[in-house]
Amino acid sequence: MKRVAPVLLTALAGAALSLAFPPRGWWWIAVPAIALFLLQTRRCEGVFSAVMTGFVFGLSFFGFLMPWLSELGLIAFLPLVIVLSVFPALYAVLMVRSVSLPPSRWWVRAVGGWALMEWARVRWPLGGLEWGMSGYALSEWAPPRSAARWIGASGWTVLVVAAAAALALLALRQTRRGQSFRVAGVVTLVLGFLLVGGSLWPPDTEGEVVRVAVVQGNNPCPGEHCPNERYQIYQNHLRLTRTLQPGSVDLVIWPEGSTGSWTADPINAPEVGEAMGAEAARIGAVLLAGGDRPLNDTHWVNANVVFDQTGRIVSEYHKQHPVPYGEYIPARSWFKWVENLHADLPSRDMLRGNGPVLWDLGFGRFGSVISFEGSFARYGRENAREGAGVLILATSQESYPYSVASDQFIGITRMRAAELGMPLIHTAVTGRSTLISPAGETGPRTALAEEALLIGEVRTRAPSQGPTLYVRLGDWVQTLAIASLAWEILHGLYRRRYPSRRYPR
Repeated sequence: MKRVAPVLLTALAGAALSLAFPPRGWWWIAVPAIALFLLQTRRCEGVFSAVMTGFVFGLSFFGFLMPWLSELGLIAFLPLVIVLSVFPALYAVLMVRSVSLPPSRWWVRAVGGWALMEWARVRWPLGGLEWGMSGYALSEWAPPRSAARWIGASGWTVLVVAAAAALALLALRQTRRGQSFRVAGVVTLVLGFLLVGGSLWPPDTEGEVVRVAVVQGNNPCPGEHCPNERYQIYQNHLRLTRTLQPGSVDLVIWPEGSTGSWTADPINAPEVGEAMGAEAARIGAVLLAGGDRPLNDTHWVNANVVFDQTGRIVSEYHKQHPVPYGEYIPARSWFKWVENLHADLPSRDMLRGNGPVLWDLGFGRFGSVISFEGSFARYGRENAREGAGVLILATSQESYPYSVASDQFIGITRMRAAELGMPLIHTAVTGRSTLISPAGETGPRTALAEEALLIGEVRTRAPSQGPTLYVRLGDWVQTLAIASLAWEILHGLYRRRYPSRRYPR
């Protein structure tokens, strides 16, 4: 029973942390959940025990956070959850080797190690995954959202773990209780400063007011495939757009997957482009439409095409970050066996775009990101650094139309809007669509798998306001935490090598 209890508590910690994210949104549970996990790493008796502890935490957390992946089959769900669980397993090894350190040094390793783990996880393997960073769990709470323009979601991830590690120290019966209380005091002071600052000085914008129409045409067969599916989706979006009155809006948005294939793409099928351009000219609005365009038998692009107010195609943005095994097969020639296991894997590989594309068509500069890449902070920052005043996220959600994935994604983009200090328009074909303010507040949301027309207004970020601190400096809090970890480890090695030169602890 002695060995079973830590495993059960670790699994409980992972499950509890998943509840901090939408749809539950119990943000307050994130700190005690991570603290419980950290306490279990202190009970490990060796490296193997630490690996198992971290691995169980990862399985529990990611498994409960993303059950919607199982709608694509266990071959999509299990390998990803297992790979993601390797990261907390390695983190637990670091922590089990730090148990004997004084409280302040253990705290530095706990915080810096977590920051390093997340830094690696959002980059590897195959481009990484930012979904599930604990900073995004705060998206339901206004003060930390407002303060995200200074430190970003990555900074809040560091501070959540800093608070959890301080709480874990206070729960221990240490001989150096003074150090634990000093650490907790510093963390409380920093958190208080940011939360009060976020409450008293919420972000605002000073640019143009843009009237927006989000067209959510839905899918005639959500979660399945039906004959002529893409053309039917295109027709749904065209029909809804034709209900808009001339001059009623400045910007019309069709989500990712609203056009595409050979028959419903504005480039591959000129008559489709003519019909869409005619609607842009009739309304007198800019029209952005997302679609998957096959180029040949082996490659395709995922593009946002923009029509100006005269109905002319101005240019398009190509998605930069494809979904592994969803939009391309890594090292396809080596993984033929994977294709044989899952008939729905892509037969073509997506070609990546070469950076952000911004448009200035009468109401300030705006940029876009497409679906999966919108969950990564770096692509939003690219647009903001280029001078965008509005960001459009075009997604589809067709693969899991009735899941909580859409609510979790909106949680991410709420924090993204606050990081960038600009409005973000979150659009989907079958998921939820909404308009998000620079403070991360959402307007009305569409329902899942609903055919709807969402009309509202956003105020752009003016060029005179300049970029936010987070846009300027990026993940600076995370970098500082990782640098502190490196310094602590190197300083510890120095102390062991030259014991006679140790300073009092």
